[in-house]
This record gives sequence, structure tokens and C-alpha cells, in this order.
Amino acid sequence: MRCREIGMAGQSRKWMILVASIWIQAFTGTNFDFSEYSSSLKSHLNISQLQLNYLATASDMGKVFGWSSGLALIHLPLSLVLLIASSMGFIGYGLQWLAIKNLITLPYSLYFLLCLLSGCSICWFNTVCFVLCIRNFPVNRPLALSLTVSFNGVSAALYTLAANSIDPSSDALYLLLNALVPLLTSLVALVPILLQPPLDSLNRSPEASRRNSVIFLVLNFLAIFTGIYLLLFGSTTCDESTSRLYFGGAILLLISPLCIPGTIYARDWFHHAIHSSFRMEGSGFILVHVDDLELHKELLTCQNSALSLSNGDSHGLLSENGSIYVISQSAKSSDLCCDKMFGQDQLAMLGEEHTAAVVVRRLDFWLYYVTYFCGGTIGLVYSNNLGQIAQSLGLSSSISTLVTLYSAFSFFGRLLSAVPDYIRNKFYFARTGWLAIALVPTPVAFILLAVSDSAAALKTGTALIGLSSGFIFAAAVAVTSELFGPNSVSVNHNILITNIPIGSLLYGFLAALIYDENAYNVPGELMADTLVCMGRKCYFWTFVWWGGMSVLGLTSSVLLFLRTKHAYDRFERHRISAQSVVS
Repeated sequence: MRCREIGMAGQSRKWMILVASIWIQAFTGTNFDFSEYSSSLKSHLNISQLQLNYLATASDMGKVFGWSSGLALIHLPLSLVLLIASSMGFIGYGLQWLAIKNLITLPYSLYFLLCLLSGCSICWFNTVCFVLCIRNFPVNRPLALSLTVSFNGVSAALYTLAANSIDPSSDALYLLLNALVPLLTSLVALVPILLQPPLDSLNRSPEASRRNSVIFLVLNFLAIFTGIYLLLFGSTTCDESTSRLYFGGAILLLISPLCIPGTIYARDWFHHAIHSSFRMEGSGFILVHVDDLELHKELLTCQNSALSLSNGDSHGLLSENGSIYVISQSAKSSDLCCDKMFGQDQLAMLGEEHTAAVVVRRLDFWLYYVTYFCGGTIGLVYSNNLGQIAQSLGLSSSISTLVTLYSAFSFFGRLLSAVPDYIRNKFYFARTGWLAIALVPTPVAFILLAVSDSAAALKTGTALIGLSSGFIFAAAVAVTSELFGPNSVSVNHNILITNIPIGSLLYGFLAALIYDENAYNVPGELMADTLVCMGRKCYFWTFVWWGGMSVLGLTSSVLLFLRTKHAYDRFERHRISAQSVVS
């Protein structure tokens, strides 16, 4: 009886961990609200658009040092790593706030280093959340990761609501919130993290896996409702009291998943104490195939003997239920021309482990790199420039609305990245194919932004870019794991995201050059002695260039899909045939 109670407590605590991860992700995407205070920062420092772009790039460059969080976790407890992450953000944003309020004086070079430190803290927060999900949801890991990562997209909308509820006229307030809120969130999240259940107390039975999947489905519906709420109320212009009401509603939605741990514990207690006969077998929401849990044990032996996948830790390609499937060597295409174009150096199987040295020599990796570089990264740079884009079109009062719009649709895009896993039994399509589809809205958006300078076109383009980039950010980890192996994903994915600071520098440099070329001095209190650009000419050629690059990214994604489609199809056929054998 005592063991049973411990098991119930463990199941309840792991959901508390998931809720804590959601909070961390929701309040630590602080780089997404850069546009809210970028104009004030530019005016305070009296710098050019090019110099402002370097500060945005510094924040993105923090991702280059994201590997340091993994190294820290080897030697330090997870709770301490979380506190270090919050301390880096507190120092990075806090000193910038003191400087912009004229309480201290900082040189431009120190601003650059503080932006770099702040950007690095975000990677540390992400690593903590990834580890929490992997440890506590070994069977439902993809569902846990996709759900928590999605909430990183709502950070800008939450901070906009928070700032409007305190002082809508202060752009510098965002820096103070960026410093304090992640720190307070980390302190609150420490409680469930320190009380997280031991691994041996987690229920890995088929029945528990089935029940977990239903809970994840409910949480995704709640997440969608949260995104709609922020989209409707986070982008509206209202007074402080109304903003406080809306912000309070958003906090309640983020707190609402807390009812799940208590409900699970009470239901399990009732089930065991009253010996209820109610069971979950009749549920139609089956996202995990329980038979595959036993199949996993059988295929593991076959995999180790058939393949030279070094470490024997059951890390082939892990599906959403933890099963491992082996894909045979791709058959030669009957079409010789297509074989020459797409068959050379194709992946022999999904999930095969690739070292960093091998990855950088593969054509598939560079197609994937260009896809990300010309897709998700452009979306991130666009969000960094939203403040100046809106200002140049005479829509300075709409900056908060645009940032919230980008944030909300980025959130929806991240949630949509989990759809392929939910519908795979009804409709299967290679994940690289979904990635190509997700890139389509980006060039469409830039074409729209280039041909029209209306407020409606700006809002529509912002929504499309947010949707597309959000999907790419969330789906990238799964794609990296499938193409180059789950064991090596931490190293290989860090190699992939080096394109973010590179793209931030190059794309931002291009936009800044065009902006400064058309800028002129505008007298006034806010932008005194600062060069600003007004009119469509400020970003027209930027949108044209960015649109052309996004078309290149779309082309690269299609080529990647064509090269990997056969491996994905063979993988799915093996999965279905393996299930039929067991059943």
C-alpha cells in the first residue's frame, strides 16, 4: 500500500514538473519583446540602426554558447543551473534598465556584452526544460517537449500585457520585467523541481501511457485557448485597469494546469481505494500505441545485432511511444536522373547516430541548414525589427499589437508542429515535408509586405511569419533527432542553430544599411539627434531581399524532403508491419 501511494505521488509530481516547465518557457522568451524597447534604446544610446542591429545580434549570439548549459548540468544540480540562468538574465537586463533610466552609465560595448549574457540565459532555461521533460516523461517525451516549447512563443504577449497593466507609456519597463519575472518564475518553479519524483516511481505501464496521452491532448486544447485569449486581449489598446484584468486572466490560464496533478492523485486514490472498475481502454484518444512498448524490447535486441549503433542504449529512432524501428538501405530508384539528383549519399536509415564530423559532410545537413537559415531565422530577425518597421510606416502606436500578434501566431505555429504526431495513424507525411509546407507562408508574407504598406498588410504579414517561424523552431529538434540520431541531438542541434546569430547579423546588417541610407534627423523629444527613416522606402528592398532568401529556404526544404521521403516512408511501413505482427 505504501509503494502504491508513492507511485501515485510520483505521477502527480511529474505533472507538477510539466506545469513548472510551461511557466519557465512562458516567461523566459525575453528576446521576443526586443522591438518593444528598441526605439527607446536607440534614442538613449544615440546610435544608428546598424549599431542597434548589433545589439539584437548579440542577444542571438548567446545561442552560440548554449552548449555551456549542457556542460554545467554534468557537474551541477539542475536547480542550481536554473538559478544561474535566472541570474544571468537578471544581471543582463537589470543593468540595461538602470542605464536606460540614467541611474548608471554604460558604454556601448558593455551593452553588447549584457545582451550576449541575456541571450545565453535563454538557452540555459531551455536546456533545463528539455531535461525536465526527458527525465519525467520518458514514454511521452515528444508530446511533453512540443507542449512546453510552444509556450516560449507567448512570452512577448505576456510581457506586453504586464507592461500595459503597470505603465503603458514606459518602454524601459520591459527591461525591468525581463530581469525580474524570469527570476521570480525560477524561484517558484524550484519547489516542484526539488520535489520531482525518483525515476523508479514513474508508472510506465501501457495504461499509464494511454492516460498520459489523453491528458496531453487536454493540455493542448487548453494551450490553444490560451493562445486565442492572448491574441484577442493581448493586442487590444486599453487602459491600465483593463490591462490588469486581461493580464490576470492570462495568469489564471497558466495556473489552470495545476488542477491536473491534484485530479490525477485523487482519481488514482479513488481507483485503488474503492477498487473502481472504470478503465481507459475505451477511449478514442489513443496517441500512444501500447503494444509497441513490448515490441520495443524485442526490436532492441535485433537492432543491436543488425546495426553498429555503438552504445546499445536503445537509441535508434524513438517514436512517440519509445519504440525503435530500423530502416533498411534505400532501394535504387528506377529513374536514373532522379537517382543521380536525390539518391547520392542518401540516409540509409532514420535515427542513425552521426558525429559532428560526419554531419557537416552530409548534403542533407546543409540543405537542412539553409532551410532553417532562410526560414526560421528570417522570422526571428523580422521580429527584432518590428519596432522600426512599424515606426517607419507611421504605426508606432501599434508596436505592442504587432509584437503580440507575432508572439501569438508563433505560439500557434509551435503547437501545430505536434499535429503530425497526433494524426500519423490517419494521415502520414514525412516530417521534412511538413517542414517544407511550414515555410510557404514566409515568402507570401514578404511579397505582401513589399507590395503594400497598409496596416492590414503589416498585421497579416506579421501573423504569417510568426506562424511559419514558430513551427520551424518547435519542429527542428525532432527533425534533427530523426535525421542525425537522438543520442547526438544536443551537439548536432547546437551546430544547426549557429545559423541564428549568423543570420541575425547578415539579415539585420542588410536591413540596417537600407534603413540608414534613407534615414534623416528628426527633431523631437523622443528621437532627438537620432537618425530615423520614415516611409515605405525604409524596408521595401529589405522585404524584397528577405523574400528572395525565404524562397531559397523553401527550395532547400523541398530538396531535403525529396531526399528523405523514401526513408520516412520505409520507416512508416516498418512501423505499421511491426504493429500488425504484434497484434
